[in-house]
Amino acid sequence: MNETDAVALLLRLVLGVVMIAHGLNHWRGGGRIAGTARWFTGLGLTHGTLQAWLSVLTEVGAGALLLAGLFTPLACAAVVSVMLVAGLLAHRPNGFFVFKEGYEYVLTLAVVALALAVLGPGGASLDEAAGIDVTGWAGGGIALGVGVVATAGLLATFWRPKPAPRPAPTPNPVEQEAG
Repeated sequence: MNETDAVALLLRLVLGVVMIAHGLNHWRGGGRIAGTARWFTGLGLTHGTLQAWLSVLTEVGAGALLLAGLFTPLACAAVVSVMLVAGLLAHRPNGFFVFKEGYEYVLTLAVVALALAVLGPGGASLDEAAGIDVTGWAGGGIALGVGVVATAGLLATFWRPKPAPRPAPTPNPVEQEAG
């Protein structure tokens, strides 16, 4: 195994395990599906229970594909999309740093997924065994393009943010004097 294959394997294993753990936490963690559904609804997504299950399936599925090194650009696209949604809806308003609930962590995972799509899954992968060779700019383009399109589709279909509350009108000073 050469250095590039070793790096690709390391990235796939770590990112795959992180995604599976994240998905399992949405399913079986503290609030379980109901809590995850409430959280998604609070972010402005409709059909919170559906969103919760879709996130579990996407994260666990992408993680499993990454571990196997199968359909790597598409698995990376799933990671990019999940992280874009999380970054835009949950973390962007909080700034950059993760210790302030910012987007630092989700940005890092998305960029690692994009880099892995460009690098390719390496020799120790099912993609390699099956002769699936979509790497370089093609792999990165698929991961970024599919990830962005999936994110846009999800937001267009399911995101209905609550309008910001309007401040109470201030009385007109001229009307107050006339009264």
